[in-house]
Amino acid sequence: MTGFPESSWTAAHQAVESSDHATLTRLLEEGADVDEVCCGMTLLEHAIDLEGDSALQSGEPIDSRLTVILLAYGADPRPQPTGRRSAVDLAESYGHDIAYRLITRITSTGVGRPRRGVWSSRAWGCVAVVRQAFGSVRR
Repeated sequence: MTGFPESSWTAAHQAVESSDHATLTRLLEEGADVDEVCCGMTLLEHAIDLEGDSALQSGEPIDSRLTVILLAYGADPRPQPTGRRSAVDLAESYGHDIAYRLITRITSTGVGRPRRGVWSSRAWGCVAVVRQAFGSVRR
């Protein structure tokens, strides 16, 4: 997806590229930087790009679990570095409505970043946003 050799990715970016939700969650829980930049993309930008591109190629609905995990751990959706396209710009370009709604709702609340290992108000706020975003989706 990114055009970079897999060997240059961090473990967290490899977990995103592989859609390995469990490994990504474990790495974040163990202290991986949720806002790390590798090969010019944050984890959140990488996740939105992967989810959007995968849906375009497969014709299947967008799987937004990577985005949800990263936002729950406090990923900053602002462009990194400033001046680049933001995660919300990527979500909009792919028609990734769930990511777009989550990012715009989270950023409009002004809630702080989560503390590691506890359910902070940010984490509970994100759970509420996820429930609201998925409330109308039937599987």
